[in-house]
Amino acid sequence: MNHLPEPIQHPSVVRLPDGTHAYTDQLPAAYAGPQVVHQHIHQAPPDKTVQRIALGSGVGAGTVAAGVYFGPLLIAALTAIAANLAFLALLALVLGWAVHTVVKSVGSPQATTAVKNVRKARRRKGK
Repeated sequence: MNHLPEPIQHPSVVRLPDGTHAYTDQLPAAYAGPQVVHQHIHQAPPDKTVQRIALGSGVGAGTVAAGVYFGPLLIAALTAIAANLAFLALLALVLGWAVHTVVKSVGSPQATTAVKNVRKARRRKGK
């Protein structure tokens, strides 16, 4: 016989089937199904060709790892070299054009005559 009054039930307290009390904010959450993970990929994955060749020929994982790591690194280095060479070629072209334009505009009539004489001498020598 229990002469104590019934305890006041707090909204976050529940009575479990075994008679104990528990807080509802500490109970495990109900399973709501699989979680959807939104993954944003901003870069294409590395090319798998080197991996397939390495694995097909029976070489170890070190070769696969080296191909995956050094492949894109090599492409980046070659691209940087090509960009530098293209820039140097453009610079040489512009400087050559500038020197030609300056020499042509500064040249005297005697220089023009000298150029004509050199051309005539070359034509005679070729015959």
